Amino acid sequence: MILFYGRGEDTPLTRCVETTAELGVDHRFIDQAALRHHDLSVRYGPDGAIGTVVLGGERLDLGEVTAVYARPLELPPGGSHEAAFDEAFVEWLDLTDALVVNRPSAMHSNTSKPFQARLIAAAGFAVPDTLVTDDPAEVRAFRERHGRVVFKSVSGIRSIVAELDDRTAARLELVRALPTQFQEYVPGVDVRVHVVGGAVFPTEIVSPALDYRYARRSGQIADLTAAELPDPVAKGCVELAELLDLALCGIDLRRRPDGEYVCFEVNPMPAYSYFEDGGGQPIARTLAELLTEARCRRSGTTSPR
Repeated sequence: MILFYGRGEDTPLTRCVETTAELGVDHRFIDQAALRHHDLSVRYGPDGAIGTVVLGGERLDLGEVTAVYARPLELPPGGSHEAAFDEAFVEWLDLTDALVVNRPSAMHSNTSKPFQARLIAAAGFAVPDTLVTDDPAEVRAFRERHGRVVFKSVSGIRSIVAELDDRTAARLELVRALPTQFQEYVPGVDVRVHVVGGAVFPTEIVSPALDYRYARRSGQIADLTAAELPDPVAKGCVELAELLDLALCGIDLRRRPDGEYVCFEVNPMPAYSYFEDGGGQPIARTLAELLTEARCRRSGTTSPR
């Protein structure tokens, strides 16, 4: 059985749920917004994690779960029961023998962008020259060295990439209260690569916006099309995902004018549906098949195609 965990309004999650249903695979969806109606009991011992989850009266043995796709988002306002369920379930995700997309422990690399950048570089990708500091003088020297500089949050919380122009540079004293990540501006074309197991789905994004994710906010557009990667780059993306222990991830690359690919970061919980809509690639289908194959390996059957 495949479990899905997250919010009912979360498109990447619900799209995979719907695709799994189309494949005719046994599955259950645990909606974080309805945890007050559910119960969870887990025990840990020499034989691993043993427990049951009760979904609106249906009792399920967690030992029968072969794969999980979890996108745990912020819980809606509620009582202690919902918080306790969520905490116990997320803990179980790290300890179950089932395939988990993705384990919480594997997603921690993205909580610190500088730390993750070191892992990316160790995997063989070029990364932008980066400065993390709370010293305005260091930032000014960095800008003088590179000419064009961008900045963003140093944490894993999503933030808008902005350019350090004369207007923002005039407020650099503010970094004394909040260490910030500054990077050399890398010219070129953005390529988001989704890795699903061993499958690679590159999407090219062309936009006049500095941060294409927020192009509409500034009245601009972002054109997404399916793309291809050189074999060494595609192989490197799969190896990077494996290094980070991520069965599903979104890798942010930029192809420079000289053809070199620079890697900015790896998203361990990507909203792939946005790119699937733009590029037309079967990301949800491939993810559903990955989850199904884990189920079939345990039962010895053949996965649907």
